[in-house]
Formats: sequence, C-alpha cells, structure tokens
Amino acid sequence: MSKFSTLVFKQKFTVFLKTVFPCTKFEFLLFAIFLTAYGILGTTIALNYRIIFDDRIPWDAYFSFDNRAIVMTGGGFERHPLSNYFFKWIREFAYLISGGKKDDTFRLVLAWCSNFAVSLSLIQIYKYLKNIIALPKKISLVILLFFAFFTTNILLSFTPETYTYTLFFLVLFNYYAALKLRKEEKIPAVALALAGISIGGLTVTNIVKVYIPLLFEKNIFRNWKKLGNAVFRVSVSVAAFILLFLYRIDFKYLNFLNKSEEQFDKFSKPKITPLWDMIASWFFGGNVLFSDFAIRDYHNKKGFFYKALFMEVYHSWIPYVFVSVLLLLVFWSYFRNFKNKLVQVLMISIFVDIIIHCVLKFGLHTSYIYGGHFVFVFPLMIGWLFYSYKNNPKILSLLFSTVVILLFYLAFNNIFRMQEFFLFLEKYYI
Repeated sequence: MSKFSTLVFKQKFTVFLKTVFPCTKFEFLLFAIFLTAYGILGTTIALNYRIIFDDRIPWDAYFSFDNRAIVMTGGGFERHPLSNYFFKWIREFAYLISGGKKDDTFRLVLAWCSNFAVSLSLIQIYKYLKNIIALPKKISLVILLFFAFFTTNILLSFTPETYTYTLFFLVLFNYYAALKLRKEEKIPAVALALAGISIGGLTVTNIVKVYIPLLFEKNIFRNWKKLGNAVFRVSVSVAAFILLFLYRIDFKYLNFLNKSEEQFDKFSKPKITPLWDMIASWFFGGNVLFSDFAIRDYHNKKGFFYKALFMEVYHSWIPYVFVSVLLLLVFWSYFRNFKNKLVQVLMISIFVDIIIHCVLKFGLHTSYIYGGHFVFVFPLMIGWLFYSYKNNPKILSLLFSTVVILLFYLAFNNIFRMQEFFLFLEKYYI
C-alpha cells in the first residue's frame, strides 16, 4: 500500500512540475528568451539605480508601486492578508545573497525573483494557447509576443510587488482549471485551498476568482451531491484562508473591518479626470500601452524628499484607437464563444475587476498598476477568437494582420516610453 501511495505521489508531483514549469525544449527556449530579455532590463535598473528598493522611500516612487512596504511587511493586511508570509521568504532570500545588506545585490535578487515569476507567467499563457485552445505555433507566438510587450509585464518583470506574483498564480490557476474542466474533472479541495491562500492571500478580492471555475463543472447545478461537494470544497478553502488570516491579525477582526472601510474611502474618491478617460487610459489602456508620464514631488514625512513618476491619460487619438481595437477583439471573442465555459471563466474573472475598479471606482486613478489581476485575459481571449475562426482563412488572415499591427505599435510605443523612464532614473535615482 505504501509503495502504491508513493507511486501516486510521484506521478502527481511530476504532473505538477510539468504544469508549472516548461516541459518541452521549445518551452525552455521561450523561458530562457524571456528571462534574458527581462533580466537585462531588471539587472540594468537594479545595479545602476536605486528605484527598485530604497529604504528611505515608503511608496509611489514609480507608478504608485509600494516596493519597500511590500518587501519589508507584505503590505497592509486589509488588502494583502497573507502576503507578509510570502514576502518574508523573498526578503530573507535576498538578504542571504546580499549578506544582509539592502544594496544593489539586494535589489538585483528582488528584480530577478520578479523576472522569474513574469517569465513563468508567459510560459503559462503559451501552454494555454497550445494545450487548451490548440492554436498553431505561429499564431500562439504572435499572441505571446504581443502579451510580452504589455506595460504590466515590462514593469512587473523588475518590480517586487504583490501584482507580480498574483499574475503568475492567477495564470497558473486558470490554466490548471482549464485542464480540469476540459477533462470534466472536479478541482480538488486541496488545490482550491492552495489557490485561495496564494491568490487571495496576496490580494483579498482575487479569492473570488478561485471559485469561478466551479460554476462550470459538469452538472454542478443538476446534481445535489455534486453541488454539496462543491460547497464543501469551497468551505474548506475559505476556512483555511480565514484561519490563517485571523492568526496573522491575532484574531482582531474588527481592525480589519475598520481598516478596509478607511481604504475604500481613501481609494474611491472621485478625481478631476473624467470617469471614461480613467477607465480607457488607466484601467484598460495603462496596463497594456504606456501613456505620457508626469513627475510629482513626494516626501517620506521624515525629511527625505523624492520624485515620483505617474501615468497621465492619453493625449493622442492613436492610443484610444489601439485600446478600442483591443477591446473589440476581446468582446468579439466573448460573444463568438459565449457558450464556451472556459471563455466564461476568463470573462467573469475580468468582470470582477471591472466592478471593483470601474463601477465602485476603487483605485481607478491608479488602476494601471492592477494589470496583474486581469490583463492575462486579453491574450487568451484573442486566442479563443482565432480558434472560433479556424475554418475561415480570410478572417484568420484579417485577425493575424490586426494583431501584428497592434504588436508593432505596442512594441514601438512601450520601448520609447521606457527610454523616458530611464531618463527619469538618470536624473533622480542614480
């Protein structure tokens, strides 16, 4: 019996490794390319500039990322319930390599941890396009390259933030859930619990997304036994999450409720910028296509003054056209594949973020940093759009040409804007 259990464990562990990491020569090649490209960017920034981590800068040095707060404490417990445990490992690992110093080596380790997570996320996207949607390699690579140039991926590849690892865990879970749903298998309670702790633990609102695939398990609402089993699995996952969270805050749950209300009031105040422009330029556009930058004066309330960089709304009609075309492709894919349960999982997931940020307006003025929560849906939905026209060569050619044009404009714009980012670093963060 023990030999059988050991064999089953080895098989499951092998499947786990093949699911999470590259498992073919071509996937390893892609992974190496992304690690190298993002690695050069992150290494240059980490070794030559202090913006990735400066102990004097508490928040917002660039694009409202809270690098120092996240690295040192895991962020506020009201939004990042369990991230202190996760970032403690990363921080201690960085200390180990840097000899306990918060120097350029410390920054380099943080940058490469982020690089590793984002590069793995891209591999998960490729696996989904190849193994779930079954697209030809040529189309998969164009979509993957398009996604690789997104603002979110470029910035998170060297940024030690919750969004960096949320991106990876969400993409991994969606790929895993798609494998299960395609085989008409249920997602085990242990997997749900781990997903809830990792995804919800880094950003509490994302835990809802862990349970979306359960809505599409076979006959879930037609069989009381299956529905009861799903409720049990969700209960186990939620219980594990709540117990760990209460343990972190010493079971003082009223502090969480009060702090959450304060955070909602703080980040949901209306801004001067029109609502439609914040949604277009920052929520949808800013996570994909860099806009213009604005520099502001900040201080750490202890006598240290520093410059902070933020995104402005778009000032040209071209980016608005780009965002419109991208959204057209996504929603075209949604209506074209409306009956596809895997497509529904993806779109319900992004609707959660639309409600939080666009309807409730929580953090909408800095929503260009939230891309790790939802931006991976864009390339996957484009992939499903290609799939829906697999027997229509003319439409396929049109779609392919459109994505290639979007890719070239995206790459040109974002590389140009990153040059402006480096000018900012040269002037204020050497």
